[in-house]
Amino acid sequence: MNRRLVGVAAALALVALLGVAVAAANPALLITGYDTTTVEAVDGETGESLATVEARVADGFVKQYVGLSATDELENGEGMLFVHGDSAERAYVMRDMEFALDIVFVDGNGTVTTIHEAEPESRPLTRYEGTGRYVLEVPRGWSDRHGIEAGDRLVIEDREGA
Repeated sequence: MNRRLVGVAAALALVALLGVAVAAANPALLITGYDTTTVEAVDGETGESLATVEARVADGFVKQYVGLSATDELENGEGMLFVHGDSAERAYVMRDMEFALDIVFVDGNGTVTTIHEAEPESRPLTRYEGTGRYVLEVPRGWSDRHGIEAGDRLVIEDREGA
């Protein structure tokens, strides 16, 4: 085999390895952008609108792993919606977070099942558990300010079943 070809192959392998190392150290670099959707919280009994939030959609592994950890803050009316393939028991943590959140678990038909108030913390990380197909993260206190509780519903724009 030609020495030049071996050198080029070795250089390409090194570049690929460096790329993998950089992505592993900071997976946010792999995210090129987020789709957004409007999420409306409605009273589970009356159907009255309680609040609306514009949410970034985390619908893939890397976006879900990074979550809001690459975000300095959320404004009122902003959030992140994690979309999973089915409703199941899930656990979320506050990995590398700079600010507090409400973590709202929502089943496949849009019903809020659990709400946690979560603070940034150092390791070991608290696991915030709940059942849901969707998980909405919003600034801490959002749920209380708008009277949102388990049994209310989230209507998610452009999502079937919610």
